[in-house]
Amino acid sequence: MQLDMRVIEKSESEAVLRAAELMAISARTAPKARGIDDVSIVILTGEELSRVADEMEKIGKETGRRFFIRDSGCVRKSAALLLIGVKSSRPKNLDCGACGYETCSEFEEAGRRPGRDFSGPSCMFQLIDLGVALGSAVKTASLLNVDNRIMFSVGVTAVKLGLIDADVAIGIPLSATGKNPYFDRK
Repeated sequence: MQLDMRVIEKSESEAVLRAAELMAISARTAPKARGIDDVSIVILTGEELSRVADEMEKIGKETGRRFFIRDSGCVRKSAALLLIGVKSSRPKNLDCGACGYETCSEFEEAGRRPGRDFSGPSCMFQLIDLGVALGSAVKTASLLNVDNRIMFSVGVTAVKLGLIDADVAIGIPLSATGKNPYFDRK
């Protein structure tokens, strides 16, 4: 019995979407500082991937950062894209000083200053929460044998496009093909 390749490709795409959903659960349930969950999670598929890739190319051309253009090709080869971000402008009220301010109140009073890609300052504990959520998500992808790569460029683009309610975000393109499209990028 010969299987129709369109059926196989559709099944693989659906499996990648299920994996993205399980990765989102891993990110959601990852430990968070003070137990406060300020993590945002979005899954993109279909035409949304083209929108992100097109904008990445535009950013790459405008800024001269060729890795945005290279990474846009990876997004185009993906079946799904998981975005994970945090509201880094919300302090965890620990007064640790890692943000450059003595207290969280001073941090909040200082206001946001635009940077090249994200605005700051950022609460260190929010960024740690982001890192733990990303690690939990890609661990799940690994367990499910889904090809993935953590990409700063995708997160920058998603925030600029307003695709995720976050101050800082990272994207994880996902694929299930015979060769990992994220391994030997040029």
